Amino acid sequence: MRPVRVAVDALGGDRAPGEIVAGALAARSDHVTPVLVGPAGLDTGGLELIEATEEIGMDEKPAEAVRGKPDSSLVVACRAVADGRADAVVSAGNTGAMLAAGLLEIRRLPGVARPAIAVVIPALRGPSVLIDAGANADARPEHLVQSAHMGAVFAEEILGKANPEVRLLSIGEEDEKGNQLTLEALALLRETDLNFGGNAEGRELLRGATDVVVCDGFTGNVTLKLLEGTIKTLLDALRDEISATPRGKLGGLLIRPAARRLRSRLDPDTYGGAYLLGLRGLVVIAHGNSSRIAIANAIRYAATGVEHGIVDRLTERLPAKVVASARSSDPKPN
Repeated sequence: MRPVRVAVDALGGDRAPGEIVAGALAARSDHVTPVLVGPAGLDTGGLELIEATEEIGMDEKPAEAVRGKPDSSLVVACRAVADGRADAVVSAGNTGAMLAAGLLEIRRLPGVARPAIAVVIPALRGPSVLIDAGANADARPEHLVQSAHMGAVFAEEILGKANPEVRLLSIGEEDEKGNQLTLEALALLRETDLNFGGNAEGRELLRGATDVVVCDGFTGNVTLKLLEGTIKTLLDALRDEISATPRGKLGGLLIRPAARRLRSRLDPDTYGGAYLLGLRGLVVIAHGNSSRIAIANAIRYAATGVEHGIVDRLTERLPAKVVASARSSDPKPN
């Protein structure tokens, strides 16, 4: 089996290109071949380079930047997947531009109305997936149902969950709790053949509320950033308290192995990024401030999705009635 070729946007992110190149070099193996996309003369450390003459900044308007800079590293990296020069793409650049470039270059899977970002939540009872984590700030109930199906495929193929349970993020577990979007989505989800468990509350996510948590992109992005900020703040506060006194430092030596295991379990760099599901190729969106460790993990994560055939599984598993319903609610062409 040939190595998985992953196109890596060398200019995307706050630490580009140095940390990006270092991460790509660390990810190189017999099974993974990172291909850097960036300017001529970039020191790739021996990795293949696909040249790109432009760069999209983090503060640029996504759609305008993608159309106005067709030779930017982010767009060229997505085009490499569309052209078959790469099997997947990774970028720590402008998330909105990555979504726009994916739609323009790679294009949606047949029948997918809205691609969605799937993020792994490091829950205490085992990892779960949050979808959508930011691709669609506004969504219709039909889009949430489609996201639920994509999230279930992700949980099975990537997290190894058999018959994963799906729940809808809301303000209470009772069916009557929520806004109009969640109330209508709940009714539709109960009619599917998914293993649907009703509503889930945000306070249960880190404990492990379920295997797949479904929401609109606005709610999901707020939730994701709140969880990441809470985890980092608590771990940093614990470290500061331990180091504040001689007694704390002594106790810290005793709990150091457990603390390291906990930090490793909760570290967002473990996966390095999030899948953008619903396109004809695999896209991984990494954090803007990704370190070389996070980039290396994101590249390996992209390769894992290719090896598991996640795009093919989505094509096969989306029910016809879900495809038709979502398509009718968002009739714009690919």
